Amino acid sequence: MDAVTYPDTKVIGFISDNLIPLRVQFDAQPLSADFNVKWTPTLVTLDSQGKEHHRTVGFLSPEELIPSLLLGIAKTYFEADRFDEALQNFEKLLAEYAKSDSAPEAIYLQGVCRYKSTKDAKPLKEAYEKLNAEYPSSEWTKRAYPYRLL
Repeated sequence: MDAVTYPDTKVIGFISDNLIPLRVQFDAQPLSADFNVKWTPTLVTLDSQGKEHHRTVGFLSPEELIPSLLLGIAKTYFEADRFDEALQNFEKLLAEYAKSDSAPEAIYLQGVCRYKSTKDAKPLKEAYEKLNAEYPSSEWTKRAYPYRLL
């Protein structure tokens, strides 16, 4: 990723604007053990307390890295019950990177987020329907399958 992804101007801008990056050697102790790093590159999205919310392992192109990082940011807010901020990041990911590998998970979690903030099951069914229409073979479509009955 050093030769292709990290030098990309969009990646540099996104990371500078949204994250506090920390680069650690794969065998640096205790961090590599604490975060169970077994292969590189491993990217871990942490909150301000150091709790992990998202992880990727292996090469990502610039077109896939930014949506993956957006997903990690959104999941950090989601898991802190900060649904408005989570939804803003899911919506940005889906508006700008709808064809990315991160999009199906964002659709799924967007539906869950809307449900959790309203207690209305309709967003869960809508998430399934969108996943089924746009990403029929995605694992997230399979996970949302029960929502079709709502």
